[in-house]
Amino acid sequence: MIKLTGRDFLKLLDFTSEEIEGLVDYAAELKAKKKAGISHRLCEGKNIALIFEKTSTRTRCSFEVAAYDLGMGVTYLDPKASQIGKKESIADTARVLSSMYDGIEYRGHGQEIVETLAKYSDVPVWNGLTNEFHPTQIIADLLTIREQFGTLKGINFVYMGDARYNMGNSLMVGCAKMGMNFTACCPKKYFPAKELIEECEEVAKATGATLRFEENPDIAVKDADVIYTDVWVSMGEPIEVWEERINDLSPYQVNSALMKKTGKESTVFMHCLPAYHDLKTEVGAEMGEKFNRDAMEVTDEVFESAQSIVFREAENRMHSIKAVIAATLL
Repeated sequence: MIKLTGRDFLKLLDFTSEEIEGLVDYAAELKAKKKAGISHRLCEGKNIALIFEKTSTRTRCSFEVAAYDLGMGVTYLDPKASQIGKKESIADTARVLSSMYDGIEYRGHGQEIVETLAKYSDVPVWNGLTNEFHPTQIIADLLTIREQFGTLKGINFVYMGDARYNMGNSLMVGCAKMGMNFTACCPKKYFPAKELIEECEEVAKATGATLRFEENPDIAVKDADVIYTDVWVSMGEPIEVWEERINDLSPYQVNSALMKKTGKESTVFMHCLPAYHDLKTEVGAEMGEKFNRDAMEVTDEVFESAQSIVFREAENRMHSIKAVIAATLL
């Protein structure tokens, strides 16, 4: 078990490669115990608060089930159930909650909010997603990739789509930290920020990772072990953004033709979910009709294929979050 007692979990840049690998190891250990029915109520009697300014299925369920398995109590604060940032400052909220709880999760907007929570909190703060980073997702992704290939170092990883925000940023950081070969494939204006790229390039020098930024999908996916994508329009962005993103990112859709261009039968498809792979959601149906499309960032054929490991990846959110909670509280 890795010990990160009292540490906040805000972004992977705050952790060494060894610490990240330790969290992946611990997540695998806790997953094995869960599958074997071995009790692991390691945090009996502790309580955590979950602040969700942006709603979620996987993140909320992962934190709640992880906490229950660890023997903890949970208070969920939805966007209307807290005065954070409205009638009470972030700093005051942190001081109040940390006097009552043993840990605080935040899922919402700017990274500066979760950083401020951590600054004024006396207990560990965990980032469940901000505009800039999504670190718990990356621990789950690394666990899933290692389960699939038996290793992380040297894996060829390609991210298709808008790489400027939390998933593109965090996957680039995670790959750099773990010695993986990261490619962001999208139009140049969707590349990650120059400053973050430079920081990751420094990390990559020590780990043997490579970072590549490619506008041509055919070149990007050659020899890829993993092809990863995310929704083209993020939560909270205006509806007008859809037209621009569809126009710009349609050539980067993950479909069967693209998967074949890797030249490897072993290539897997990953997605942090939810995914617009069909028209069976309100937004998917509305945007599909408006833009005459039956899928957005990934086709249903790929999503439902044997190469898709998205649901194992989703399950691993819970195991990885459990590892983060236990490692920082014990």
